[in-house]
Parts: sequence; C-alpha cells; structure tokens
Amino acid sequence: MHDKMEERFPTMKAIIYHSYDDIRLENRSIPTINETELLVRVHGCGLCGSDILKITQQAPPPVILGHELTGTIVECGKAISDFEVGQRVIVAHHVPCGTCHYCRHQNYSMCAAFKASNIDPCGFAEYIRVPTEHVRHTTLLLPETLSAEEGSFVEPLACCVRAVRRTPLLPGDSVVVMGLGSVGLLMLQAAKALGAGRDKSGPYGAVQVYGVDLLPERLQLAYDLGADAVFQAPPDEQGLRHLFNPLTDGRGADAVILTAPGVRPFLQAVASVRKGGTINIFAAHNSTAPLNLETIYAQELTVTSTYSSSPEDLRIALDLLTDRKVSVNRLISHRLPLERFDEGVSLMRERAALKVYFSIAPDNVDYSTNYEI
Repeated sequence: MHDKMEERFPTMKAIIYHSYDDIRLENRSIPTINETELLVRVHGCGLCGSDILKITQQAPPPVILGHELTGTIVECGKAISDFEVGQRVIVAHHVPCGTCHYCRHQNYSMCAAFKASNIDPCGFAEYIRVPTEHVRHTTLLLPETLSAEEGSFVEPLACCVRAVRRTPLLPGDSVVVMGLGSVGLLMLQAAKALGAGRDKSGPYGAVQVYGVDLLPERLQLAYDLGADAVFQAPPDEQGLRHLFNPLTDGRGADAVILTAPGVRPFLQAVASVRKGGTINIFAAHNSTAPLNLETIYAQELTVTSTYSSSPEDLRIALDLLTDRKVSVNRLISHRLPLERFDEGVSLMRERAALKVYFSIAPDNVDYSTNYEI
C-alpha cells in the first residue's frame, strides 16, 4: 500500500523553515504545475547571506530559503513554447511587475509584486515549481559552457551588477569594494568588467577597482581576480583615506561600495570617499551609525543603497559569466548535501566559509526518461 501511495504521490526532500531554530529537511510532495509553469529538478543551490540574515534575525514563518540555483526542466506546461524538457535553466526568485510606480522609477526591488513573488517551495529542494511570471522574465537557459555551480552565481552576480550600474562612474574613476566575501569578490569583478567598458581607450583609462578586507587570503584572491590594488582594513576611521590618497591625487575614492556590515566600515567609507562621491550600501546592517549631516551636505556626498536585482541585470550577469569576464570557480569553499544544511549555516555564521553550495542532483541526468509522475 505504501509503495502504491509513493507512486501516486511522489515526494522530494526540501529544507523547510518553521522558525529560526527549527529548520528541517522534510519529505514534501513534488509540486504540480499548471499549463504556463515549469517543474525543475534542482542541480544545487548556494547559501546566501540573506538566508543567514533571515535566520539570525529570527524572521517569522513563512520564510523561503534558497534562491541561487540551477536545474533541469522535467515538465513543461502545455502552453509553454519557449522551453522544453531536458533544458538546463537558471531560475531567479523575485519578479517585478514592470508597470507600477516603483518599476517606472527602476526601483524594482520595492515593487509589491517583486516582494510577493517566489519559487515553490524553496531553492533548497529537489524540485521547484516555476510560476508563470518567473517563466516569462527570470528563467534563463544555462549555456553548455557553464557548469551548474557556475550558473548558481548568476543571481548574486546580478545583484552586484545592479549595484555597479547604480553607482556613478566615469573613465579613470576609482571604486572601492569594502568586504571581500563571495559577494564582495563578485562585486569587485562586476565593477572591473562593467567599468572597463567606459571608454578605457580615452585619456583617463578604465575604472580602477580596489578591494578592502581583514583577511589576507581574501585580499590575495581579490588581487588574483583582477583588483588593481588591495588593502587590509585598518582599525581607525581615517586609515583607508591615507591609503587611497596616493592613488587618487589626494581626492579619495570616487565611490565606495559596502558589502561589509557594521559601523566602522561605514565611517571609513565616509572618510575615504572624495567630495561629491558616492557611498553605496549593499550589505544589510543591524546597527545605527552616527551620521554627520554637515559632512554629507558640505561635501555633496551621495549615500545610496542597492538591494537585489532586475531581470535585465540577470541577463547581463549571465553574459559576464558566459564571456568569462567574471570568474567564480574559486569562490565555493564548501560543498554539502542537504542533509548537512545546519552545518552550512554554522559555517557561514562563524565566517568559516567563503561560499557554501548544496549539491542536490547532478546536471547530467536525462530527466526526460528518468522522471515520471
């Protein structure tokens, strides 16, 4: 009887959030899809800092964990013509409506539809249902030249792409990335790749990108990935400014992008940016920093922030990876099965991991013959 029930109602493994201290690997029914949706078998999914933040801030359920994923289509809705079973895809979790007041101002991550949308049930699952709007706008074919692990970086890289695009930079400018975790290293490469396209043949040259972190091994990796210079974060507020002055004719950096949270990095950014420069807050903060309004006013500083990405940024990010302008092969420090999800969270919380990737299913299986309901 049990075997017959399993055949009729096939199940899968998924990480389900019940509370911040009760996150379980459970057996769930494989989602069913309608005629405009996709069912995708997940290859693997990266653990994002935002996943950790939801846990540490004790977010109330329902909470959907996991969104840095790739997979293979195992079932297509009858009305879908752009995709077919067996194709490998990247699926992002949020979709803006494109027409509301926020979207018209390109504040896509403030859109109500963006905030309400998501994959079903989560990225840390063996199968996901891809809703209609996701199929239309945030599902991309994964090129044969990219592995599943590489493809899992499209979404976080897209967030970095949006941050760089929202940061004013001219040829010859300098941008500092503070914090060189996996996102900081993506941000550095995105700034380098997109900044290189800003008339590098002109008299001012390409954008110069500098990296700052506390850990020597991350500084070395940033340099290997293309940073023009790297600096160990000093303990005092003015220390970075003294380091940047010789590189910027004493002006300070044109822009600082903060991928590291905390009061000290923010105050160092304010001290390090030039008059008229931009500070882009990318990392989530849970502290209050003193802000000298006279400094902001008198120096005409712009303090902005960037959260998440847009469908256009996803496509740019995929192109950067496909064209090998951004390298991610050295960013994954730990590969774990879903059964060791708690271990992955602990590694990230203790800052013992650069990037944790959960391997769920290989990406070389013929799902058109192996998948049946």
